[in-house]
Amino acid sequence: MSEAPLSAVALPPLEQVLPPWPGAEVPVRGGAVFVRHTPWTGPVGGVDDAPRERALYVHGLGGASTNWTDLAALLAVRFEGWAVDLPGFGRSQPPPGSRYSVRGHMRTVVDVLEHVVHLPGEAAGRPVHLVGNSLGGLVSLLVAAQRPDLVATLTLVSPAMPVYRVPPAFSRALLLLLVPGVPTLAERRLAGVRPEDSVRAMVQTCFGDPANVPAERIEQAVREMHERATQPWADRALARSMRGLITSYLRVGRANAWRAARSLRMPCLVVWGSRDRLVDPGLAPRLAATLRDAGLLVLDGVGHVAMLEAPEPTARAVLALAERRPAGPDATDVSTVADTPRTVRR
Repeated sequence: MSEAPLSAVALPPLEQVLPPWPGAEVPVRGGAVFVRHTPWTGPVGGVDDAPRERALYVHGLGGASTNWTDLAALLAVRFEGWAVDLPGFGRSQPPPGSRYSVRGHMRTVVDVLEHVVHLPGEAAGRPVHLVGNSLGGLVSLLVAAQRPDLVATLTLVSPAMPVYRVPPAFSRALLLLLVPGVPTLAERRLAGVRPEDSVRAMVQTCFGDPANVPAERIEQAVREMHERATQPWADRALARSMRGLITSYLRVGRANAWRAARSLRMPCLVVWGSRDRLVDPGLAPRLAATLRDAGLLVLDGVGHVAMLEAPEPTARAVLALAERRPAGPDATDVSTVADTPRTVRR
């Protein structure tokens, strides 16, 4: 495997913990979801005729649109960005009937993509750069297979690809979520966890080096968790989305994520942390090899949320992927595919 290119474009400095980007509700089938918006800034220093494209960011299980704050700020040199709160997460209401299936999340992402594509402006009508993490990565991959017309490039950050063993970081009791009635018990148990304890556990599990997480970022996460604790559906969304994720692993045929990956034709990027405790980093080269046109970036010492822990190298890899495609009216053309994935460790 050869090295995945990293863009050399100048990026704005991330000298402080940024506040969450503002957002608003976007209508989707069965209701609405909250979507944060990151304005396009253009290149550092300003350049005439700079590319102005669009990106959509999809968070993982238990996450929210705020997971993308730093990465979206860096990518704003090229992308106007939108980050969705999936139904039942962040500030989004639960889905109709409280059905937290992967297919339901796919419908939501498709609806938001169509909304973004049809907004007025320079990039109107062009496909969107889709970026997903964990559960959001799995959902994004399946969306790209189902609606390739909406997706310019696909970036998968530690996607929750189907595996048939439980990662060590997971309690084996999670498998009981497949048993009818058990999700309700899980919801009650989650409801008893203090927001501070929940954030502490998240940091320990999701970051390769928890000591590097800024105190301000932890305080911000605790405030978000307190806000989430006021939502009566919060624990149900987490427990039942986990059940939906595990159930999706049993799907065969075109609904299987590995088969869907083989069908993709748009340029793709796989980003993984070498210390990912939730999704085995050993899946990274397998996924990059399964995708027809994919680069692989493995970040040494990083955990499950590279966009939070290593936003700059992640941004440079995403930008390099976008730089392979035309940014103007011809951006809908399908790029020439390659059979060999490119990889680099950072």
